Amino acid sequence: MTTKQLKMSLICLVLGLMFTTTQIKAQALKINPRTSTMTILGTTNVHNFETKVTQISGELVINSEKKVEKLFVQIPVKSIKSAEKLMDTKTYEAFNADKNPNISFQLTDASAVKLSSKEIEATVIGNLTMAGITKKIAFKASGVSTKQGLFEFKGSIPLKMTDFKMSPPTAMMGMMRVGDVITLKYDIYLEGNQQISALLDK
Repeated sequence: MTTKQLKMSLICLVLGLMFTTTQIKAQALKINPRTSTMTILGTTNVHNFETKVTQISGELVINSEKKVEKLFVQIPVKSIKSAEKLMDTKTYEAFNADKNPNISFQLTDASAVKLSSKEIEATVIGNLTMAGITKKIAFKASGVSTKQGLFEFKGSIPLKMTDFKMSPPTAMMGMMRVGDVITLKYDIYLEGNQQISALLDK
């Protein structure tokens, strides 16, 4: 092997080690929007209702110390759909969707109860932004591995619209009134690569 070939081999080795180290330091699990679902459940003085979120994006990042480093979720307001066009219109008005087109959640803190390649359980604290107002919320997130590098998270989060300075929608000249409390029910699939399993099993 010539000196030039030896130098090239050493460069390739160093770059390979650098790339491997970068991958180990932080692993990202991204939301799969095709398989993930979110449903908003609520009540009115006439009947219960539900609307579905048809678009969602975000990611969960776990660092080399097996701690949740980042969790970000974003939902376009106008991706919330129901079986009734009037309900959708009232929903977008409540969010003032033209001015506040997205609902977002940004992690500020998380304490893990379990963190392994088979199961993730954590208490999550972060900033939820709806209708242009940001409030700190806390909830428990539980996920199980359905296959290597894929986790399914299920749960529900109760929220009050008035906490975000939103006026619960009304219809039929005020005869139908939506209750203040809604429940966000989620079934989220987060996908990573095989290295996430290696990291969590360390």
